[in-house]
Amino acid sequence: MPYIGVNYIIPGYGTCPSRGADDVVFQSPVVYKPYHGREAVSQILRAVAQVFEDFRYVDHFEREGGAALIFKARVGDREVDGIDLLAYDGEGLVKELTVMVRPLSGILALAEEMRKRLESA
Repeated sequence: MPYIGVNYIIPGYGTCPSRGADDVVFQSPVVYKPYHGREAVSQILRAVAQVFEDFRYVDHFEREGGAALIFKARVGDREVDGIDLLAYDGEGLVKELTVMVRPLSGILALAEEMRKRLESA
């Protein structure tokens, strides 16, 4: 299953239509400053989809206006656990995506792989 953030934000990616608002905000687990707008967020999520291996959702929680999607993946030889926190706008589009990842060794591996991918983009 591809990284759901990609399916929710990028038009035409995978089988799910775009569900990201034009002004979507992405809060990265490795960068302090958030990314704004569908184009910027799409670029990040395309890279994430290439970095995460063996990605799978293992649980989820939903409430009105949002959801928490719990996942496991691998970055190189590092196993990671993470959560995608989705907040929806009044039209049901994703207005904010916050990703949290653990452990620190996994975050460091993720940051390094993302840096490589984004520098070559």
